[in-house]
Amino acid sequence: MIVDEAHNAVTDLSREIQQRVNQCAIIEFTATPRFNSNILHSVTAQELKREEMIKLPILLAEHDSWQNAVNGAVATRAALEEHARADSQYVRPLVLFQAQPKNQDVTVEVLKNHLMEVEQVPQERIAVATGDQRELDVIDLFDPQCPIEYVITVEALKEGWDCSFAYVFCSVANIRSATAVEQLLGRVLRMPYARRRQAAELNKAYAHVSELSFQQAARTLVDKLVGMGFEEEEARDSIERLPLQDTLFENRLPASRETEPAFTCAIAATPEMMATLKQQAGSGIAVHETEAGQISITITGPVAATVEAAILQALPGTERATFQQKIESHKQAVATMLSPAGRGERFTVPQLMVRIQGELNFADTDGFMEFSDWSLLDHPARLEEDQFTIRESARHFEIDLDGNRIACQFVDEKEQLTLDLNSPVEGWTPENLAIWLDRQVHQSDISQSVLLRWVRDHVAYLTGPRSMHISALMRAKFVLARKLRDMIATYRSDERNKVYQRYLFAPEARVELSFDNGFEFKDGMFRDQRCYRGHFQFRKHFLGVDNVPLFDSTENGEEFQCAQMLDSLNEVTYWVRNVARHPAAFWLPTATDKFYPDFVALLKDGRLLVVEYKGAFLADRPDTREKQTIGRLWEQRSNGKGLFVLVTREDDRGNDMRRQLQIKIAG
Repeated sequence: MIVDEAHNAVTDLSREIQQRVNQCAIIEFTATPRFNSNILHSVTAQELKREEMIKLPILLAEHDSWQNAVNGAVATRAALEEHARADSQYVRPLVLFQAQPKNQDVTVEVLKNHLMEVEQVPQERIAVATGDQRELDVIDLFDPQCPIEYVITVEALKEGWDCSFAYVFCSVANIRSATAVEQLLGRVLRMPYARRRQAAELNKAYAHVSELSFQQAARTLVDKLVGMGFEEEEARDSIERLPLQDTLFENRLPASRETEPAFTCAIAATPEMMATLKQQAGSGIAVHETEAGQISITITGPVAATVEAAILQALPGTERATFQQKIESHKQAVATMLSPAGRGERFTVPQLMVRIQGELNFADTDGFMEFSDWSLLDHPARLEEDQFTIRESARHFEIDLDGNRIACQFVDEKEQLTLDLNSPVEGWTPENLAIWLDRQVHQSDISQSVLLRWVRDHVAYLTGPRSMHISALMRAKFVLARKLRDMIATYRSDERNKVYQRYLFAPEARVELSFDNGFEFKDGMFRDQRCYRGHFQFRKHFLGVDNVPLFDSTENGEEFQCAQMLDSLNEVTYWVRNVARHPAAFWLPTATDKFYPDFVALLKDGRLLVVEYKGAFLADRPDTREKQTIGRLWEQRSNGKGLFVLVTREDDRGNDMRRQLQIKIAG
């Protein structure tokens, strides 16, 4: 017995009929096998794609309303029709709409009226296929005279319907709750005439959904594809983002990491040569003997120049030329898959520099302090009462015998006062306290002679004008040491602010940018960092799709969403996720520390775009304003070569992240 759409043959009646037929075997066909099915053979999506049977990848566009999703689907069909006219065989791209059931808002009737009244689609170009309206039963959609361009359904087409002219799937329902999306989506994957078309755009499928967040839409679509029989990696690799405001077919994903170029070369070789070649086996290189007594060398992906040279050296002259020719072709194929960093492209961000005393120096507040003549002795060595006061906080207990047992009780405060805690103690002197404090508050940038003098002045002030007993100070010496460290930190912070303002923002400051001393992003620079492994594939990351450093937030986080917007911009050539506090990352100085912007991008016009993302709760903090100020200085000194933008989820004019980026780029 052969059963088609076998995932539906699971009722008691189906099983009863199968038993009555008394078959010797049941062979089932299905694109969505049930859990624990006995799968004898599975055809992967990649195999179907290689056989030119399905349209992949799927270009997915998310919209903030169902009306915009419909509009996007209509525009996509029109663009596809332009390419279809040039094809050697007749192709009329169709849009398959999934409306909502009758008890919801966007029903078949609502959607059809919207197409006619808002999108100006003639009624004769729309067909409805539901349980009640079966308008497709008498229509040949492949007929060149057929006017139908849009088909509206709810679930009626999820099985048994095959029109390979269906290119665009548009769901006005929330795809998280639609139970039949995977079957309906399958209707637009079939390739017309089961072969690739001349225009690359006609070899893809298109989906428009009304989701507020792309990552949710993409993740859900991946889940649906997995439910349709795709492997998890295939599903992720088969989805591209369709730009909403850029040229429809301009952006491309890099080739999938699952399809790295490879080639195999079989040669005749001696046992000695075999041993030599096997030494080169390793990552991406396989060497083994064939049944014919030859050596088979298989190379996958990039190959190191040293390994290539060693293999060529080991081969006989008769085989060397053939291998050289093949490996050159292989390297060209690999080069198309490599990231910009892997291809050796230079990505340099100019460093902020300051000319001090006639020499060019890195703009770094630590460096500025070396030119400062500040001294601790310029600051008062006086701790006033509101800054330091001793309050005895110890609680005293009295333990004694009460009859035949031990008793413990608090000592009355008046009784405590009868004990003079300020009695002289040998070694408790102002000089010894000063020496001890000097060791506790030691600072690498303050000479010991200056620090000891300053500490002595403090002790003298406390024991003199403040009339504090040395015994009391010795008991509170750890608190006193902490207070002195805090005072030094405050004085140093004040001085750092002064030199920061003097060398970067004062009228006489001589600030410039230098590419010669710039930060250079390189292949493997963040190899020690954990990388993002979510569903979304970033197409334009300089280090490659597999080497995007992990984001500070979750996959649903706002920083991640900002990266998505940056990746989607047509004006961006490539960008880098800049890792905060990494020794190889790009930074700008602040008065207290270093500022590591979240992203750096190279625009197609050659300008650099530096992007910092801040959540709403951080947008108006002093440190955020300081970062914005230094970013603007970097931009001003770039002579038009650099842009800096601080992005929030929504600015005070209501612009979202993507729009904020576009406004900055457009100037």
